[in-house]
Amino acid sequence: MTLDPFYLIVDSTDWVARLVPLGVKLVQLRIKDRPETELRAEIRTALAICAAHRCQLIVNDYWQLAIEEGCDFVHLGQEDLAVADLRAIRAAGLKLGVSTHDEVELQAALAAEPQYVALGPVYATILKQMKWAPQGLGRLRQWKSHVGHLPLVAIGGLNIDRIEGVIAHGADSAAVVTDITLNKDPELRTRQWLAATDPWRTGKMQSA
Repeated sequence: MTLDPFYLIVDSTDWVARLVPLGVKLVQLRIKDRPETELRAEIRTALAICAAHRCQLIVNDYWQLAIEEGCDFVHLGQEDLAVADLRAIRAAGLKLGVSTHDEVELQAALAAEPQYVALGPVYATILKQMKWAPQGLGRLRQWKSHVGHLPLVAIGGLNIDRIEGVIAHGADSAAVVTDITLNKDPELRTRQWLAATDPWRTGKMQSA
């Protein structure tokens, strides 16, 4: 499979409603610590918005709700991967993305037979406190040699100036959070990301 080179990650359907209509084709809904009823409502709303704009929705963590609500893609961190029912995920036809930060986690991810693998943080990130130092571009190339045909997602500290570097070193998609959500004009920044990644989207440029 292929992923859009611009991978937006947001924490509410308010963001989905604001940014997906601008032309976003790949978005992850990553919501933490909310009651199940609210999570379910958020997923349903995001699904409807994404369907209307032909955008791929990826639900973070909540694989049971993703199955029940008819989603087709879920992303799991390592802790969730360890306890998730992978048979149920596969039986429901869900595609799977998995986060990795070191070699042990990469092997665990590959054993789950995912549709993509994410590596982070590539650069220092303010999104959350992490025990891993920035991985750097060299680690992306190393990861790509391990994952082979699987799409590789780069995440952590990315901005528009860093897109070309991460794709040149093997990433197929660049995941972004705070460069958009903390920007003074998120809509403009989203359009800038879409324009900056368009050469890879249209095949005018190729990743490593």
